[in-house]
Amino acid sequence: MGILIGLEKVSHEWPGKQVLTEQTIGVNEGDRIGIVGRNGDGKSTLLDLIAHSIEPDSGTITYRNGITVGFLGQSDHLDDEDTVIHAVVGDIPEYEWASDAHVRQILDELLGDVDRQAHIKELSGGQRRRCDLARVLMGSWDVLIMDEPTNHLDVQAITWLAEHLKRRWQPGQGALLVVTHDRWFLDEVCEHMWEVHDGVIDPFEGGYSAYIQQRVERQRQAAVMEERRQNVLRKELNWLAHGAKARSSKPKFRIEAARALIANDPPLRNEIELKRLAVGRLGKRVIEMKNVTAAYGDTTILEGIDWLIGPGERIGILGENGAGKSTLLQLMTGKFLPKTGFVKIGKSVKFGILSQNLDFVHQHDDWRMSELVASFKNYVMLDGKLTSAEQLLERLGFERREWPTFIKDLSGGQLRRLAIMCVLLDEPNVLVLDEPGNDLDTDMLAILEDLLDTWPGNLILVTHDRYLMERVTDDQYAILGTRLRHVPGGVDEYLQLLDQQRRQASAGETSNISASQGSPLVQASAAEKEPVAASSQLSNKERRELKKRYDALERKLGKLEGEPDRLRTEMASIDPTDFQALTDAQAHIQEVEDQISQLEDEWLELGERLS
Repeated sequence: MGILIGLEKVSHEWPGKQVLTEQTIGVNEGDRIGIVGRNGDGKSTLLDLIAHSIEPDSGTITYRNGITVGFLGQSDHLDDEDTVIHAVVGDIPEYEWASDAHVRQILDELLGDVDRQAHIKELSGGQRRRCDLARVLMGSWDVLIMDEPTNHLDVQAITWLAEHLKRRWQPGQGALLVVTHDRWFLDEVCEHMWEVHDGVIDPFEGGYSAYIQQRVERQRQAAVMEERRQNVLRKELNWLAHGAKARSSKPKFRIEAARALIANDPPLRNEIELKRLAVGRLGKRVIEMKNVTAAYGDTTILEGIDWLIGPGERIGILGENGAGKSTLLQLMTGKFLPKTGFVKIGKSVKFGILSQNLDFVHQHDDWRMSELVASFKNYVMLDGKLTSAEQLLERLGFERREWPTFIKDLSGGQLRRLAIMCVLLDEPNVLVLDEPGNDLDTDMLAILEDLLDTWPGNLILVTHDRYLMERVTDDQYAILGTRLRHVPGGVDEYLQLLDQQRRQASAGETSNISASQGSPLVQASAAEKEPVAASSQLSNKERRELKKRYDALERKLGKLEGEPDRLRTEMASIDPTDFQALTDAQAHIQEVEDQISQLEDEWLELGERLS
């Protein structure tokens, strides 16, 4: 495995901040590296340096002879007068790129809703970003460097991008460096992590989940992290250990090492207590929608929605870009009147709305941050105790020296955090958050999740960050076509339904999925019912054979039940600085758990056929 890019004693400084200090690190063939760190700590600067967009103050960055490097920066350099298709494929003749399945797939997935003959200047910000992403993906690069590639992508497009990047090179070939706040994407694509902080680059083995475990263990052993930060990271591990409720019907891989770290921690959310507080603040009815249809002119966006939302519910809304998520939020908050049906909002409901464009904050661009904070109440109730505005600012990552800063001079991440603070200080009892994770780093996302865990009211969330979605909401609903459907299986079930819907549409079918979308109640699809129907047709001999296999699997699972615990006990005795030994031990544990998971899948399938 050869080195592709080498950094030797690289230092770089921006006015007032040392970003990197004599850092030496390399990018090898086959590396898939995710880069994390707090906003402003130098993640994008590191990518710019590696891509040779800027030069370091000292040190050298060396490419292996002959390699090609593709770079997706935070801003593009597209020509406003260029057409979309020319910006993406360049001067390649149409008969060449049109016959290339690789090119067609990228165009269909990222620019399916864009006129390819339109000029770049006519595109929206999201379309322009996707155009630049498509341009980069077209190239045959040895190294691909990407800064926030998931911005402006919906859940399905993010899933496609992850699969594309995993298949882009053969194992052991090529290299990927990516900065993103999407933790699911990091776990799905990356096999190594670099954490940029305080002028240094700390490497970690594994994806985001493994990085969190190693990071907490290092900090716990060194006792260098303050108590609040430890609590936030342990809550992150709590989520990784327990998993999404929607998938709890099937035994899954459990992170026992994480469970040991959080053994004495309380649950992420005390649901009974939060429900009690919510009822006290909201009464028994929050929002009721009856036979609601929404339309713009003759175009129907949503129809047939019957939905009763009670106090304390934590709801996530899924849907493709343009599916009608924002329209649904406007209906729920009374900002858009339905064409038919009615929407009733509880008398005691007070909405706190965080929009994507941060209109409220931008109305005060000429104010200082301290002046905006002073316009709200001095204290707010959080975690069951009074919290001052200054304490909330500090909790959201602001330092006291930043308070006199003009709002117009804040970065995107700082504006998002300030907007979140304003919403919380207004003391609403129903939070409506539209892409709250935009521009936030992974640490700040964990702090946001920590705040939302103890939120004693209703939460309605729209986000393409599937980790955030399943982390802070208890129920997910998807907009499919013009209908709203409850998806108890979370994002995975939504993607399956979306794929099924598209296959049916391409085959000219309008069958079961559309008919089943009319209610948020759980309904079984025809595919889910087939095993039951099949079981009633089993002969006695077939049933005996299946029962024999079922019992054998149960015995195997019983023998393997304690094996991961035993292996983790052995792993705990390994020197924490011996990364190779830890990696080998984790790989062995993963192999055993994969075997258990496969046996469980077969065992559950046989159980369904025998039932």
